[in-house]
Amino acid sequence: MLQEIKKIKEAVNYIQGKIADFSPEIGIILGTGLGGLVNDIDVLFSLKYDDIPDFPISTVEGHSGRLIFGMLSDRKVIVMQGRFHYYEGYSMKQVTFPVRIMKLLGIQQLIVSNVSGSTNANIDKGDLVFIKDHIYLQYENPLTGANLDEFGPRFPDMSEPYSLKLIEKAKTIATEKKFRHHEGVYASVPGPNLETKAEYKYLNIIGGDIVGMSTAPEVIVAVHCGLEVFAISVVTDKNFPLEEVEPVTVEEVIAIALEAEPKMTTVVKELLRQM
Repeated sequence: MLQEIKKIKEAVNYIQGKIADFSPEIGIILGTGLGGLVNDIDVLFSLKYDDIPDFPISTVEGHSGRLIFGMLSDRKVIVMQGRFHYYEGYSMKQVTFPVRIMKLLGIQQLIVSNVSGSTNANIDKGDLVFIKDHIYLQYENPLTGANLDEFGPRFPDMSEPYSLKLIEKAKTIATEKKFRHHEGVYASVPGPNLETKAEYKYLNIIGGDIVGMSTAPEVIVAVHCGLEVFAISVVTDKNFPLEEVEPVTVEEVIAIALEAEPKMTTVVKELLRQM
């Protein structure tokens, strides 16, 4: 435990030495193919992941690997342009390492984005889904081991991990912009393979509306840290009903994410103004 906290604080000290007195209010984690939001930021500082002590390195296509500090919608933000996944070989403590760093840097709210596959017949490619809950199907929980008491309690409550207030604001924004959108439950799986048809059916039966390989570990740690969380997903492939399942490539996922990204960006920028 002491070693883990030492690594977190070493990374925080390094970052603070590079960003002068900038103190971010809101953290943003950008998923696969969704890094374009950075183009709308008045960037003040940009740090490469591999320059930050003990910071993991993003190995997935569509994840740039930079920590961005600046202004977006008149709010001070810290943005992860690229995240980490369990399937890359990292432990869940490494995957969620940046969340605790952002907390110590001063954020009070966290926005998380991802791409996902639909396991709900009513949710199509290109739709936005505002995540209202999740089903955790990963092999490892990021809170396993000695509790980091200075961040949060041993048994954090998860009855409302995603802010219902922020979801309602996002729904209003999306409705006004005429974006197809839904509230949904996110099933978080280990990957890296996509699911079988039997697994898509299972996820639908247990209440999953969309499925992906990230987000929930970061949200668990964010809730443990006392952060308010909003999560938005861009649906890149439809997997239910089963007769509509088609083979998917990462290139197709990124292409659909890039096409839908302006909708996500619009919602996030307007939501920031209201937070």
